[in-house]
Amino acid sequence: MTENIAALIDHTLLKQDATKNQIEKLCEEAKTYNFASVCVNPTWVNLSASLLKESPVKVCTVIGFPLGASTSAVKAFETTNAIENGADEIDMVLNVGALKDQDYNLVQKDIEAVVNAAKDKAIVKVILETCLLTNEEIAKASELSKAAGADFVKTSTGFSTGGATIEAVKLMRETVGPDLGVKASGGVRNLADVEAMVEVGATRIGASSGVEIVKGLESKSDY
Repeated sequence: MTENIAALIDHTLLKQDATKNQIEKLCEEAKTYNFASVCVNPTWVNLSASLLKESPVKVCTVIGFPLGASTSAVKAFETTNAIENGADEIDMVLNVGALKDQDYNLVQKDIEAVVNAAKDKAIVKVILETCLLTNEEIAKASELSKAAGADFVKTSTGFSTGGATIEAVKLMRETVGPDLGVKASGGVRNLADVEAMVEVGATRIGASSGVEIVKGLESKSDY
């Protein structure tokens, strides 16, 4: 059971004061517990890829993070650079303001820029930042992500006003159907949280508490 749970987890360290020693520890833990990936800021991709090169653990990084307000060209460049440095998975932040303005063409083209930069080289997850969205906006963002060719929709950066909720994950799964992944991130702190998210359709979990989760412990981390 523990291994099955570990295989769902992106073992995450996105704090701006993360150090090399902490990233090395993150990668070592990921290898020990067979997590799906480590999720790190772009500056740590090259180191993580080097540490994990003999391991099945993937390297995930974040793009346009945490606000999603970079231009599409910058997000595409970040994606290309991250892949060149060894990233296998790209978690990009959706342009939330454009979504709220109902500029759906911009939102979709923004996602497509990253999807095209990652094509055949890395999978793309779109962070919706669900705590800032209405249910209608969550559904629309999920539709646009699917139309743009993304591989996953993801709830949260962990840096805004809230994290994953059962309601949001369920709505995202219902909207994208069975073919896309759904990643629940932000506030998933224990095994019960993971099981609840999986029950309503999550196929990946973003958490800085991966070790505590697989050990059946409770974490106080925000992410």
